[in-house]
Amino acid sequence: MAMRQTPLTCSGHTRPVVDLAFSGITPYGYFLISACKDGKPMLRQGDTGDWIGTFLGHKGAVWGATLNTDATKAATAAADFTAKVWDAVSGDEVLTLAHKHIVKTVNFTQDSTCLLTGGNDKLLRLYDLINPEAAPLEIAGHTSAIKKALWCNNDKQILSASEDKTIRLWDRNSMQEVKTLTFNTTVSSMEYVPDGEVLVITYGKTIAFYNALSLDLIKTVEAPAPINSASLHPEKDFFVAGGEDFKLYKFDYSTKEELESYKGHFGPVHCVRFSPDGELYASGSEDGTLRLWQTAVGKTYGLWKCVLPEDMGAENSEQLYTSTPEIKA
Repeated sequence: MAMRQTPLTCSGHTRPVVDLAFSGITPYGYFLISACKDGKPMLRQGDTGDWIGTFLGHKGAVWGATLNTDATKAATAAADFTAKVWDAVSGDEVLTLAHKHIVKTVNFTQDSTCLLTGGNDKLLRLYDLINPEAAPLEIAGHTSAIKKALWCNNDKQILSASEDKTIRLWDRNSMQEVKTLTFNTTVSSMEYVPDGEVLVITYGKTIAFYNALSLDLIKTVEAPAPINSASLHPEKDFFVAGGEDFKLYKFDYSTKEELESYKGHFGPVHCVRFSPDGELYASGSEDGTLRLWQTAVGKTYGLWKCVLPEDMGAENSEQLYTSTPEIKA
């Protein structure tokens, strides 16, 4: 009898959830931040989805959100032409960084001293968080809006994805373009996996894996529907993807075989990410919810409690384990 996936539903947002990110593993567990068109990014406990707090201050849709490794700082990118840096412990706003257009993406260096931003003005900006009054360094080159920008190669290089149908690799010191990948359609998402230097990108129905340093193609996989986001498991056994058909797909990374698909959302899936321990993955959707899904269905973890079939009466033999399906935010 197959185990039934019971996702944990995190409500609280009132508009589509367009981006999410996990922190690293800290002494207090790990954390999850979500960006939403309601302008109110939320912080949650990563393994349970329990709401911790909402960052209040943006005056428009929030398109991007991230946490630093130890979850002490958060950063958000918004339609109010600002990026903001927050104290993720107190919830207080630390910095507002004014831009000339909508900001779509934010990313901290590993030491949290520099913030990378990108957006509709086509420029990458590097803000020195030790000296925030200083003007940011700017990198020009993209010919359309930047959708995602990430530090890579121990923060010595930058990867950026744009609506100009390119992904570009930049050198931090020289601020020069190192290499460009060109596609026949806009790239919908980009994930960087430092362990092994893997770049995961999605465009159309394709999930593609590249070496992040050379931008050489490793492999591509075709999904059954247009995909908006994909994430590679930390141990590179699996990857998950979600998109326009409301489903979450799980594939074997080595064989490319589709292993599972789950429908839980009531709208397109905009973002999906594995937790840092690989035990679950989170998805954010047009339906305004986040959902947490188990990597190994039926395992006791977080709010999921494994129930063995022999422990159960005949009347409820269909459900092999129990969980709290709704989390009140």
